Amino acid sequence: MKEMVNDFLQKIKKKMSRNDEPAISMLHETYVSDDEKQKAGWVSHTYTKSRAIELDTEFCMENRCIAMQSETPEMDSYRVLRTHILQMTKHGTGNTIMVTSALPGEGKSTTAINLAFALAKDYKQTVLLVDCDLRRQSVHHRLGIKSGKGLIDYLLNDTPVSELILWPGIEKLTIISGGRPFLESSELLGSLKMQELVEDMKNRYPDRYVLFDAPPILASADSLTFIPLVDHVLLVVQAEKTSVDDVQKAVELIPKEKMLGIVLNRVKSPSSLGYSMYYPSRR
Repeated sequence: MKEMVNDFLQKIKKKMSRNDEPAISMLHETYVSDDEKQKAGWVSHTYTKSRAIELDTEFCMENRCIAMQSETPEMDSYRVLRTHILQMTKHGTGNTIMVTSALPGEGKSTTAINLAFALAKDYKQTVLLVDCDLRRQSVHHRLGIKSGKGLIDYLLNDTPVSELILWPGIEKLTIISGGRPFLESSELLGSLKMQELVEDMKNRYPDRYVLFDAPPILASADSLTFIPLVDHVLLVVQAEKTSVDDVQKAVELIPKEKMLGIVLNRVKSPSSLGYSMYYPSRR
């Protein structure tokens, strides 16, 4: 375990020292018509039961939700992350992914949102993003939308799931917010009702990935309670902030068979002030 973490950090330093070479090259896109998308296998659904909301593009971009637009340089990093995830999960290993971090403030929510945008742009997947950080919900804040009814309303008040789902006007992407802050969240995340909900989310649509923005794994018991319910775990760490010891502690708490990889967030380079690099799990 220690060797794996040290090897990961050595790769980070090597990348950061190569200031004259972008980690990921810019891709060039051309316009693709709807007919061409359909011929290429574009999967989409009509969301008749979800509540339509409108995102403010400028607000989202200011909050680092940059993957909602395809032409940003950072989008290439999320394409790479998306490709790794699709390749590692394509053989029926599961479609539910918990996104967490070692400690608060390392960018897990931003990563979860941008990954959701990136997956929604892929031709053959749809995405549901769920805010499971019930103590400190931030998905709706970062997207500039009202939380309204959310996960907590389902778990405590039996609000139907169909009343919780938001459609932000982006084809193939739906969102469930947290609803309202709730301190006794570990008990709810580990409840039978939550287990049944995750199982339903997992199996309702075969083309759908479900991303859960979960609490930091070293900050509370919430993520540890929730891990048994998901297929995979993605760990976000912040460059020049998260210590080696904290990365190692977090990795050791995640079951080997569920560890999808580590995302290094806020890497500084001359061409970008904060894009991510991704290292698949090699355990």
